[in-house]
Amino acid sequence: METTRGTDDAREPRQGETAADTAADTAADPPAGTVAAPADSTAAPPKGGWRRWVMDTRPLRHRPFRRLWTSTTVTAVGSQLTAVAVPKQIYDITGSSAWVGYASFAGLLPLVVFALWGGVVADRMDRRTLMLVTNAGIAVTSVLFWAQSFAGLDSVPLLIVLLAVQQGFFGMNSPARNASIARLVPADELPAAGALQSTVAQTGMIVGPLLAGALIPVVGLPALYLADAIALCVTLWAVWRLPALPPLPSGKESGDGRSRAGWRDVTDGFRYITAHRVLLLSFLADIIAMVFGMPRALFPQLASHTYAPWGEGFALGLLFAAIPLGAVAGGLLSGTFSRARRHGLMVIVAVLAWGVAISGVGLSSSLWWAAAFLAVAGVADMVSMVFRGAILQSAATDDMRGRMQGVFTVVVAGGPRIADLLHGTAGSLLGPRTAVAAGGVLVAVLMLGLAVAVPDFRRYTA
Repeated sequence: METTRGTDDAREPRQGETAADTAADTAADPPAGTVAAPADSTAAPPKGGWRRWVMDTRPLRHRPFRRLWTSTTVTAVGSQLTAVAVPKQIYDITGSSAWVGYASFAGLLPLVVFALWGGVVADRMDRRTLMLVTNAGIAVTSVLFWAQSFAGLDSVPLLIVLLAVQQGFFGMNSPARNASIARLVPADELPAAGALQSTVAQTGMIVGPLLAGALIPVVGLPALYLADAIALCVTLWAVWRLPALPPLPSGKESGDGRSRAGWRDVTDGFRYITAHRVLLLSFLADIIAMVFGMPRALFPQLASHTYAPWGEGFALGLLFAAIPLGAVAGGLLSGTFSRARRHGLMVIVAVLAWGVAISGVGLSSSLWWAAAFLAVAGVADMVSMVFRGAILQSAATDDMRGRMQGVFTVVVAGGPRIADLLHGTAGSLLGPRTAVAAGGVLVAVLMLGLAVAVPDFRRYTA
């Protein structure tokens, strides 16, 4: 799917070519082990005036990246339909937020295992091929979600199994997708490419939940699952049109005589992280924010009880959409903070702001105040993502990038699933608002403790 067809000056890569191959037609060969910039990478003049504060769209001029970005755009909404439908169906069957948390936690183990192993595989094989296989697997699980809902099976164990399988495929897919970005755009455009990917994903997290909340009373849950499956078919087409992305012929991975992805390579990735302390601390900061401060498992309970006067479907959609709404706002205005050089301090400030905002959600009896605090939390989350991503990109070489993205996937996606279990259980025992407020306070306290205990992190400068 093309959105700006015919705007590239460079020719389109053919299947079997890398982005570097295409660039070689119009530019000198790059040094060994580097990624060639597309021919028009310096065409855009520096932004001036108000334009320097808004999002940098230069990466969209490169057709391979634009296709990857388009595939993300298409599935961003569809995946969120399933993300809302699964907890809603489980809550309808059980009437328990704790079961919502248990189900989400059940997807954590396959996510962790396959994201870590998938990161190794992404460093060993053509990343485009890996994306095709895993996207196909996710599409099949979406069809099975639709089938069980259409048949009215109402089986929580079946839903948990399907969720676990889907998370396994997602764990394999995410490292390959994220690690491919550096092969599709010049190095100086990597932050802009990351912001584009994050913003469109967050936009889907706004539109998807709102659309799900509106459609559930009209068409029911089966239609939501089916729409996700159709969107994934479009993604398969877009990924098929990407250039080949085989491992680069340089680096220790290609010269050590090993061609199979083994668990020894996973441990190599963890050793790499421990050797880069700032990487380790950036991961820990996100774990604190997500594990103790992500209250999404309580959204169905809040929508059906605390905010019932506003309508359960509307409240549920708004709660799910508020955080990504704030994140999109932050992404669209990322120029206001992306030039900061003290990356460690920016991560600390962002996590503290997240904790304070989440506490505000728990103290809010009004749906609109709760949504406003969640939106502020979303802005803080976008700031954290930008600077944690910048730290990761500056530390990892291409032969380790898949493994680093695998760990990144585990942290980013795994943390909220642990939070689902903790918040779901705490919400059932203490009430949803108390559980949310306490989690936000805990985030702020732990993050302050980390900042005081490790001054090197808050002083880290790009």
